[in-house]
Amino acid sequence: MFLDGLDELDRKIVGLLIQNARMSYSDIGQQVGISRVAVKMRVQALEKKGIIEEYTTIINPQKLGGAVSCYFEIETAPESLSEVAEILRQNDTVTQIYRVTGRSKLHVHAVAASGEEMERLVCGTIDKLPGVISCSCNIIFSRIKDIKGLRL
Repeated sequence: MFLDGLDELDRKIVGLLIQNARMSYSDIGQQVGISRVAVKMRVQALEKKGIIEEYTTIINPQKLGGAVSCYFEIETAPESLSEVAEILRQNDTVTQIYRVTGRSKLHVHAVAASGEEMERLVCGTIDKLPGVISCSCNIIFSRIKDIKGLRL
């Protein structure tokens, strides 16, 4: 199991937070059998250790009119990889960057408010990246399965 490094109580707390990150410490405490204060202390310890990184709201871009989601597979010369990753990291249209194995060294997700904004990303940023050997772009039509974070 992914959470083997945690005790049973922390596993239960993390599991509840994955289901509903807005769950109150009191509600968690009732479900796992400890006080609200004890839950708060455990959650803060998990945050301090970096096990819980953040709490966020996830917006489905396909539900917004005109939004375009794409992923790019970018292969770079080895000496350009860090620079390319940094340029992409600084771009607000880029939502995720993964360093991967295989021919493509970077797997990049981007979400734009319109086709025009996505075109600006491609023409203004991606086409100008240094040391790019190859790049492919795929438009995402719909999400079939999208698990955020750790699967329990």
